[in-house]
Amino acid sequence: MSVRVSCVVKDDRFSRYESIQSIGGVNPDGSNWKLSLQDAIVAIERGTYGEFYVERPTGDRVRVVVAERNGKKYLRTSADGDEPNNLLSLPRCP
Repeated sequence: MSVRVSCVVKDDRFSRYESIQSIGGVNPDGSNWKLSLQDAIVAIERGTYGEFYVERPTGDRVRVVVAERNGKKYLRTSADGDEPNNLLSLPRCP
C-alpha cells in the first residue's frame, strides 16, 4: 500500500531538519488524516502503512524517508534532484 502525503504542519524554526511537526493527507473516503512527526517516523520504520510518498507536479512519486542529523530523526523525501525539498514545500494541513 502507498500513502500520499499532501500537507504538512511546520513550526516556526528556521532549521529545515526540525520544522515538520506532522504530515497529512486525504483518505480514500475523502476524510483527512494526520500523523505527528514521531508517529510518522515509527510508521515508516515499521512499514505500518506501507510507503509514504509525495507526488511532484509532474506526477512522479517521491518516497518519504526517515533521516537522521545530530542524533535526531526527521522526515525528508528521497533524493530526486529537485529543490526545494518536496516535503517542505507542501501546503499546511487543515
